[in-house]
Amino acid sequence: MDSLGLFIFLMLVCSQWTAAPAAEEITWTYTGLVGQSEWSEYFPDCGGTSQSPVDVVTTRTKYDPSLIPLTPLGYSQHGNMPFTLSNNGHTAVIELPEWMGLGGLPWLFTAVQLHLHWGSGGPSHGGSEHTINGLSAEAELHVVHYNSELYPNMSAAMTQRDGLAVLGILIVTGEETNDAFNNILNYLSRIRHADQKASIPAFDVQSLLPKDLKRYYRYNGSLTTPPCYQSVIWSLFHERVQISKAQLLKMETILYSSKAKDPDRMLLQDNYRTTQLLNHRVVFASFSAESGKELSPGEVTAIVIGVMCGCVGLAVIVRFIVKTIRFFTLLHHETVVVNSSTSSWDVLPSNRPAPTPRAKEPEKANEKKQDVALNSTSGARKTEEPSPSLQTEP
Repeated sequence: MDSLGLFIFLMLVCSQWTAAPAAEEITWTYTGLVGQSEWSEYFPDCGGTSQSPVDVVTTRTKYDPSLIPLTPLGYSQHGNMPFTLSNNGHTAVIELPEWMGLGGLPWLFTAVQLHLHWGSGGPSHGGSEHTINGLSAEAELHVVHYNSELYPNMSAAMTQRDGLAVLGILIVTGEETNDAFNNILNYLSRIRHADQKASIPAFDVQSLLPKDLKRYYRYNGSLTTPPCYQSVIWSLFHERVQISKAQLLKMETILYSSKAKDPDRMLLQDNYRTTQLLNHRVVFASFSAESGKELSPGEVTAIVIGVMCGCVGLAVIVRFIVKTIRFFTLLHHETVVVNSSTSSWDVLPSNRPAPTPRAKEPEKANEKKQDVALNSTSGARKTEEPSPSLQTEP
């Protein structure tokens, strides 16, 4: 009996070990037997209430003026040491040197690594983890940091609520090639299979980020992969980064999630987690809704056409007003001239004598002269005639 009991006990212990393997030994995937819908069964934190990613509904965000611009520290000072690029079976990862960090947060955070998430259907088929107003981007870049002020390393920090800080950069496609992302994409062929690593030339990590580091969304969340620890301070940039369609195609089709020795090759695609419920959390914004509103190309075109039409209309109105003013000014001037002429002849005759009296003045003067001459002649005649009384005296 003792031997039989010992045998049964050992069998039970072995069965428990087999049925409940350690979390580190579980091979999780995005789809399949241990896909993301089953993560919470093996990793309890994946079923928590503060999970990531989330859908950011911009009308429900709360503006927080205390959110200052984020400051990458040492991102451009890559030095001469090469970076290590690896394929962990879930994504492509670049290990970052410890002198890189992140400012603009309550504590100093030290950079650890960066990685990518993408889809499989090319442009306009999704691939990002976070969404904004329900719309996903083609891919997403994450730059992971740990709180080096409070914790000695990444392992100690990743289980603490304030332990990690992750930058989220949404990636969209366009016509132009993004040379910064070629520092990663050009070397993916060296790590095509899971567990492969390669040294690549160091580069300016800040060149991967958007230009505008002032506008971003902030919320408390989790790692987006198992073990899904709810220890991340998320900063999702409002501005997207653009790569070419060819670059996206390379990202989606060059890597395998299977190992080189595996008989069946499995492309590494659709390595993004679906959005999680926000629950009690609030998403904060470092900018007001008005300043962060983006305009679609159609809206921009409509605004440009409207401004041009408005300028043309304003020019026509101004021209009409100028012509009207000139017309009334000229009309007023002519009216003043006519009134001045009328008032000179009719209202003020004493100041401007009539022409007829001027013509008769010489005649009157001649008549007066003739009268004077006649009077003078008659007076002389009377003087020359002798008086009768003088002629009768002796």
